[in-house]
Formats: sequence, C-alpha cells, structure tokens
Amino acid sequence: MLNIIPIRTHIITEKDDIVEVVHKYTCNIAEKGDLIAVSESVVAITQGRAYLPENVKAGLLARFLCRFPKRHGSLTSPAAFQLAINDVGKVRILLGSLAGGIGRLLGVKGWFFVIAGKQVAMIDDVAGTMPPYHRHIVLGPKDADKVCQRIKDKTGIDAVIVDANDLGCVDVVGASPGVLRKEVEKLLKSNPSGNYEQQTPIVIIKNYTSILQ
Repeated sequence: MLNIIPIRTHIITEKDDIVEVVHKYTCNIAEKGDLIAVSESVVAITQGRAYLPENVKAGLLARFLCRFPKRHGSLTSPAAFQLAINDVGKVRILLGSLAGGIGRLLGVKGWFFVIAGKQVAMIDDVAGTMPPYHRHIVLGPKDADKVCQRIKDKTGIDAVIVDANDLGCVDVVGASPGVLRKEVEKLLKSNPSGNYEQQTPIVIIKNYTSILQ
C-alpha cells in the first residue's frame, strides 16, 4: 500500500541549506527503504536562483522571442526569457527557437525544450510558486543529482528532486544513485507536495523499495 507523507516546513529561502533542511524535517520520520522527494523550486531557491523580474535586464532577443510561446507557458515575459538565455546560452536558445518554429509548422510540440534543455523547461515564471516567491521567476536547480547525493549522505535515505504539477506531469530532475526515476514519477503523479499554500515541499514515500518490487 502506497503511504506518502507530506512534510510541512518553514518558508525556505536562499539563506537555507537544503540538505540541512531536509535532514531537520525527516530525521525522525524517514527510515531505510523510504524515499525523500524534494520540490525542485525550493532547491533552486536555496541556490539563489529566484529573481524579481524588475531586477532582470531583458535584451532585444528576449523581448522578441517571448512573443511566441503560448500564453500559459513560463517563458512569456521578457525577463523569464532573458534568464533562460543567461542560463543556457544564446546559441542553444536560438537553436531551440528554430526547432520549435519548425515543429509548430509540422504540428509537433515540444521541440524547443528538446533543444533548449531541461533547465529551461523547469523555469517557473511569476506566480509559479508559493509566497513570498510568487513575484519571482524561479529557475531550475543546478546539479540536482549531486544535491540528492548530499541528502543521502546526510540522511542515509535515497532522495529525488521532483518537478511536478496538479495536472499529473511529474519529472524526476535529480536522484541519488540506484533510484528508478520513471517508477518514482508514477508514484508521485498525484503531486502530494502541492504547488502553493500547502507549504509541504518535502514528501516521504514510505517503504518505496518494496512497492516497486
């Protein structure tokens, strides 16, 4: 039987060490055979990867390209597109935009992110995360696998970093060695950590190794 425990935390900021935060909130709950899942946005926030739009100087390229994504996307503002350019480079964004344009002509979605990469796909524009960061653009976390390894080293428990939403879209963007990412994505389709007011960016899947057997 699947037993997932959402963990309510304080408001995590760039002043926090995500490894220490995870250890603090899971040390009396998580056991060997469990899995710790952490929201990608809070990991990114602790890495200083959250930006107020008014502090981002968007160039001509960003102001031009942001006109093309669909309005419900995360790259519809000049500031968000500029941060994507800063993060992965102008060449990769241009190649992704070219691929996306060709894909649109052919009726195929997603080619932009195939080329631009996962880091760009993880960007949350304004209102994409909980207060007080609802006014920020939050990038994806850096070195997600290494962060998961640090969490495991500290806690002794396997860990993943997850990008999930209430539409059932789940992507394990980082994991400690040996974790079956695709299987974990299936277990987290209900998005138990929530996206906003729940303030539960850490969840524990109890006995996950036995569930996957």
